Amino acid sequence: MTAHKNDTNPTGVSDFLLNCFVRSPSWQLWLSLPLSLLFLLAMGANAILLITIRMEASLHEPMYYLLSLLSMLDIILCLTVIPKVLAIFWFDLRAIGFPACFLQMYIMNSFLAMESCTFMIMAFDRYIAICHPLRYPSIITDQFVVKAATFILVRNVLIPLPIPILSGRLHYCGRNVIENCICANMSVSRLSCDDVTVNRLYQFAGGWTLLGSDLVLIFLSYTLILRAVLRLKAEGAVAKALSTCGSHFILILFFSTILLVFILTHVAKRKVSSDVPILLNVLHHVIPAALNPIVYGVRTQEIKQGIKKLLKRGW
Repeated sequence: MTAHKNDTNPTGVSDFLLNCFVRSPSWQLWLSLPLSLLFLLAMGANAILLITIRMEASLHEPMYYLLSLLSMLDIILCLTVIPKVLAIFWFDLRAIGFPACFLQMYIMNSFLAMESCTFMIMAFDRYIAICHPLRYPSIITDQFVVKAATFILVRNVLIPLPIPILSGRLHYCGRNVIENCICANMSVSRLSCDDVTVNRLYQFAGGWTLLGSDLVLIFLSYTLILRAVLRLKAEGAVAKALSTCGSHFILILFFSTILLVFILTHVAKRKVSSDVPILLNVLHHVIPAALNPIVYGVRTQEIKQGIKKLLKRGW
């Protein structure tokens, strides 16, 4: 399909067409229901968690502020990706405007990195809580959360910024059909007539610099936590210490496992259907978002009590 011409756009493209699951079109039908349910669950559960933390005074603590930040990031990521995917599935609305495509690309790269960075800060919070409990109130303060949030925003707003800029500067001279459900950087860039080596290298370097460094620091934090926990002699101290960071560790597993499987299937794309990485990429924007507030709500007594109070007020 030829590109639409637009005299005001130097690339010659006014919109792209998102072509989901070309080799497995039946996936759209059976995936639309669970995807829409996961989307509604993610929106509802994160909204309840944010309202609970906002309304319940006992939850006005640094750990819950970080959890609020995570919920807000999840909501924005879901709204950026899932409604468009469902519109494609249900109404075949495959067209996406040139600016909207690159905005979606930027938000996905930026906000996934923000989530990863938030997990890293939360791992540091748990490390201080378990390894240096007496110093916790003086280190993890409201000022610490403000500084951490500023770092999360600045780092992950600036570093991914060249990704859509580099892709937007390419010359798209003919094809405008993106073989993906979302405007992933390389899915878009490979449509251009220009050399995309710089785009590929920056995506790779930026991704591993941001997500890779976060995962290394998270792993280091939990290694130190585990070492400290195993030294505890008091009866029940190990179980209590592990329970305080159990929810957080489960969330990291959700986030990193889907990401790791996506990377592995992308690397081994000759052995698996090209639709599998596309599916995993879509699910990575909704499954952690749906499960994060549920895990914390179920496993954290303070949040559970706060939600019960909120529901009683509602009734």
